[in-house]
Amino acid sequence: MQDLCVRIYLDLQKAFDTIDHEILLCKLYRYGVRGSVYEWFKSYLSDRCQFVYVNCTCSELGDVKCGVPQESVLGPLLFLLYVNYIQNCVPSIPIKLYADDTNVFIHGNTCNIDAII
Repeated sequence: MQDLCVRIYLDLQKAFDTIDHEILLCKLYRYGVRGSVYEWFKSYLSDRCQFVYVNCTCSELGDVKCGVPQESVLGPLLFLLYVNYIQNCVPSIPIKLYADDTNVFIHGNTCNIDAII
């Protein structure tokens, strides 16, 4: 019997922009981040705003309710902490994480796609 292999590539669009601050803070707390360091992260994520500047004109300020800064050193690290346990959602299937890219590998003598979905 021939061995089958299926590889699924997932690319999370706007992944860094969709991180829920409350969930991230909860995960940081579970990782052992406490006290003043926890409060620093809370402050870092809170009360952020943004605007667009084009042709010498600024848009109105908009509140940033979710996401982490992408051009920062902490952005990718916070994202990885946020998605670190995604593989626990489907424990029987190997999942590989590469920043905001995810790869799912399924192999065996038969392949039941319904087991994935």
